Amino acid sequence: MHRRSLIGTALAGIFGAALPRLATPAHAQDAAPFGFDTVIARARAAAAEPFTDPRMALSEPFAGLSYDAFRAIRFRDEARVFAGGGGFQMDLLPPGFHYDQRVEINVVSGGVARPLDFSADLFTFGPNYFPYPDGRAPAGLGQGLGFSGFRLRHPLNRPDVWDEFAVFQGASYFRAVARDTLYGLSARGIAIGTAGPDPEEFPLFKAFWIEEPAAGATTLRLYAQLDGPSVAGAYAFAITPGTETAMQVDCRLFPRVDINAAGIAPLTSMYYFGPESRRDIDDFRDAVHDSGGLWMVNGVGERLWRPLRNPGRVEISAFADTNPEAFGLVQRFRDFEHFQDAEARYELRPSAWVEPAGDWGSGLVTLIEIPTDDEATDNIVAFWRPQEPLRAGVERAYAYRLVWGQTPGEPLPLARVAATRTGRAIVAPHEDRVFVVDFDLGQIDFETVTPRLEATAGEVKGLSVAPLPGGNLARVGFSFAPNGAAQTEFRLRLESAGRPASEIWLYRWSA
Repeated sequence: MHRRSLIGTALAGIFGAALPRLATPAHAQDAAPFGFDTVIARARAAAAEPFTDPRMALSEPFAGLSYDAFRAIRFRDEARVFAGGGGFQMDLLPPGFHYDQRVEINVVSGGVARPLDFSADLFTFGPNYFPYPDGRAPAGLGQGLGFSGFRLRHPLNRPDVWDEFAVFQGASYFRAVARDTLYGLSARGIAIGTAGPDPEEFPLFKAFWIEEPAAGATTLRLYAQLDGPSVAGAYAFAITPGTETAMQVDCRLFPRVDINAAGIAPLTSMYYFGPESRRDIDDFRDAVHDSGGLWMVNGVGERLWRPLRNPGRVEISAFADTNPEAFGLVQRFRDFEHFQDAEARYELRPSAWVEPAGDWGSGLVTLIEIPTDDEATDNIVAFWRPQEPLRAGVERAYAYRLVWGQTPGEPLPLARVAATRTGRAIVAPHEDRVFVVDFDLGQIDFETVTPRLEATAGEVKGLSVAPLPGGNLARVGFSFAPNGAAQTEFRLRLESAGRPASEIWLYRWSA
């Protein structure tokens, strides 16, 4: 059989009856084998040229759409990619709303890559927003446009339901869920200039290659080419959905210019308010946030917990480290009662944490908290900032495991922070602040624990620890007198028999 016919036969089983058409190069029979090295070579070559923004001039029916109208465009179920029997399926996403950058999407089968052609025929258009009685766009509309991304499906929660578990769309953003969770925070390929003096840059994943999954496959492999004014890059993902959805990520970066403010493995989330801070917020709910804290395991094995805040001004916290073990944005509250939101179900939002692989050297786990007046704005960013800037023309490589799930496992028998609360002192002097920090002791005997607290400014008064009802819980309480300080950093841990008995609670108070 001719190689071109063989490739066509192999690809025929990937799709359902109404499939996205595979573009066939003029010399497809001579197509070079595809691998991660192909993407690396493309990114390296792109970095040697000026960046070209792949924006599209949107046309009917994708131009001028509201958010609701854009959501009313659906990929046809019968057109799902890989619906012929693999362990995964894929929906392609349309352009429109603020998604106006063309994304090339390729399928890899038998080691050979083929691009998918865009067509408005692949989508249905909701009757409340489009004048198409049968939900189909008239022939010829949307010609010359391209996809904006894709979503991935797998029988995540039930064996007979193809649940959506990941989506790649918009700049270099992507999101994922694990079993029994709902979409919340996002990740992206790289952060550049976040909360800095210059405008933030948002490189994009301009091209993807998704490998055809075998029947019953539990891991999906895909590749992405990153491009932006300052940097090009190549990314490899191996994604395994389940109780935890794990992504093995390998990235190669090719800076066009020196980048002093790069963020590696960035995570983006939302923190509006919680019981520790809800000043001037009039809301029936007790808390509103996708993530509750920054969780870290530093290079010397210390476990740290930094509760998130919605500050009055942009605040940046940096935690110096060498070869960190893990960091992430974590949602620890898993009870409906903590949020009281029957629609958003914030208790089901996933956590996400990064487990670096190899030598990441010295740098900073960086947390950025931005003021927000609503829950629709992502105002929390966390990433690794290398100590050495990314230099123009110098390739950098990073590998890590990105995990989406409920909470990270804690192999050591350490108490965990369960809640943080603060408020104005009830008795004089009223300018003092009261803090209470609750710890879940696990198997640790309450009678053996002693709190140890440090503050960089001001005066700490009345440090105490008391048991709480409802489990093996301990509450550490203290008052704090700023004494004119504009800002204070707290560091608190429990000790037992002179040894660490808890993770370290970190907190910033600002006047």
